[in-house]
Amino acid sequence: MAATLLKFPERIRFSDDELLEICLANKELRIERDVKGNLIIDSLAGCHTSRFGLKILAQLGNWAEKNSSLGIAISNGGLILPDGSMKAAPATWVPLEKWNQISDEQKNKFAPITPEFVFELKSPSDSIPALKKKMEEWIANGVQLGWLIDPEPKKAFIYKPSQPVKEVDSFDFFLDGENVLPGFRLDLSKLI
Repeated sequence: MAATLLKFPERIRFSDDELLEICLANKELRIERDVKGNLIIDSLAGCHTSRFGLKILAQLGNWAEKNSSLGIAISNGGLILPDGSMKAAPATWVPLEKWNQISDEQKNKFAPITPEFVFELKSPSDSIPALKKKMEEWIANGVQLGWLIDPEPKKAFIYKPSQPVKEVDSFDFFLDGENVLPGFRLDLSKLI
């Protein structure tokens, strides 16, 4: 199922807490909010996509555990971005200094924080143009490094602020975390 955009009149806007309640009542769905207050509703990913995601999360999780003094990795956690949207991704990474600036109550809800890193993974029901737009929105909200991975044609897209998107056409390659994730290299060949 492709994502569905559920539009609302301007006078109807869900607060962050109301949005959290909607998400908790519909756990079988992935729900995000766009900058206009509309809800983006998607189904859970299929098993094949989830397998790819888990392989990426394992590599990132191992790095994050070894570098826990630098920050934290979050998987599928809703984040309130500066433009008012609420987005989630298979993985994000937030520097510890930023994470420690928000309250425990905020950490238990949709955290009002912009990650430094985000990765998105295309499933068969996703559209590449929609995911590319989402990546641009992440970057516009302050993300410093983003990776969009498309497993079927074995492509990756690297996003950075004020730079053209770099396309990688092979999984015989490492994606480098650069100065955002120092020392982290995602081995794309392990995804096959």
